[in-house]
Amino acid sequence: MNRNVKRIGVTLLTAIVGGAVAIGAYKILEPNSMSGMSLDQRQKVYFANNPSQITSSTGAIDFTQAAAAVSPGVVHVRTTYSRSMASNGGVSDPFGDMFQDFFGKRQRSAPSQNMPAPMGKGSGVIVTSDGYIMTNNHVVEDAEKIEVILSDKRVLNAKVIGRDKNTDLALIKINATDLPVVKLGNSDNVKVGEWVLAVGYPLTLESTVTAGIVSAKSRQIGILAPEIDRNNYDPNNPPTNSSIESYIQTDAVINKGNSGGALVNANGELIGINSAIASQTGTYEGYGFAIPVNLAKKVMDDFLKYGEVKRGYIGVTFQELNFDNAEQLGTKEIEGLYVNSTVEGGAAAIAGIKKGDIIKKLNDHEITSSASLQEKIGTMRPGDKVTLTVLRDGKMKNFDLTLKGDAGMKLANNGKEVTEVANSLGATFSPLNDAAKKKYGVSNGVLVTSTAPGKVFDMYEIPRGTVITSINGKGVNNNDQVMSALKQNDQMIDLRGVTPDGSTFRVTFPIK
Repeated sequence: MNRNVKRIGVTLLTAIVGGAVAIGAYKILEPNSMSGMSLDQRQKVYFANNPSQITSSTGAIDFTQAAAAVSPGVVHVRTTYSRSMASNGGVSDPFGDMFQDFFGKRQRSAPSQNMPAPMGKGSGVIVTSDGYIMTNNHVVEDAEKIEVILSDKRVLNAKVIGRDKNTDLALIKINATDLPVVKLGNSDNVKVGEWVLAVGYPLTLESTVTAGIVSAKSRQIGILAPEIDRNNYDPNNPPTNSSIESYIQTDAVINKGNSGGALVNANGELIGINSAIASQTGTYEGYGFAIPVNLAKKVMDDFLKYGEVKRGYIGVTFQELNFDNAEQLGTKEIEGLYVNSTVEGGAAAIAGIKKGDIIKKLNDHEITSSASLQEKIGTMRPGDKVTLTVLRDGKMKNFDLTLKGDAGMKLANNGKEVTEVANSLGATFSPLNDAAKKKYGVSNGVLVTSTAPGKVFDMYEIPRGTVITSINGKGVNNNDQVMSALKQNDQMIDLRGVTPDGSTFRVTFPIK
């Protein structure tokens, strides 16, 4: 009996010692083993050793567990800017005056040398225990100094690991260990109507938690598109739009200073980075917008692995179908993306997708808007394989594509990329039906179905509903002819047409 007891004791002691050695070895090796890991892998290691005890609290509408778990991992980001930048009008703000207060931009009046340097404020989300923090690009852009104030009141300097204007995301790093981490969720699983919390540092307050619901998904609000300065427009270098906007919309209260903070679900999982509000006053009026965390994860992993964002492209131009343009495009479908053209040598063209196809699904995910497609493609890289489901001749067909990089989106036009020229116009077109031709008194033309803020059509005040009859002296009837006509002249673009009120017009502007 005593021998058995002794044997059991020895076995138990051996197991305890072995476990302690294993844990000790892991702790010694942990810093080095993290270097090649993605954010998801880093988080799995962290939460394997710090398991979450949160259970969904939506039934009782009690968010205490989620708030307590998330708040320590959301930080205050404080930025300092040079006086010279302020005296020159401040750092450029691509989001416009409507969003200045929310984004925490410093005042643009020139300070005297006796005044303190201009400062800004925002929020950030700790995603690894060794100090990687997600925030917004506009929170840290052009800052000379970035400080992070932790929930325990420590103030640490931060450095920028990477910034991406196209998604308004940034990754910054502080030198610290054993930090509280906010668990990454899955924004694909977010449902309209579910409860969410917004956590950040609004106004002049300390850490603040507000609650609301998801009001909508895949929202485009047009704040990331590059604007054209009418006084300093450079026709040799027109701005192009590679931005990705597919926001989660929420009615949780967010204000200036919340930018870069956390939008989390009832389980305390990060589902978005709070980024903007729709407001005429600069303060909360009911609508907030967050970048989906799946998109943010991909951008952050690119910063960690490549030092820059690697973006894949399908290689198509398209427009959203709706009740108004379906008949003009010759289809009864009012949902999906109508393919206007494919880029020669691009992923779509190689796979066999053609003009007139209607994109319905990407990897079995329904695509109902350009934002939803951009979001999904935005989480992928060149070389990734995807399956597009399109409607062609009344039948669904699947096409397997291998995404291309930037080079796969280029079409040469005497040294100028015609796709860049087309994108700089900032307009979508549809063919004219017979009734429209009769109404405008023209025999050919394309109808302007939309215009993008800050692009050439907007700059020259060519509105939606205008008919373009010729480009560079060549008559146009569809998108293929538009692209062909843009190739006719590598120095100028000449547009002629009829305005919605029936007046004829001509606009000519130079390109390189």
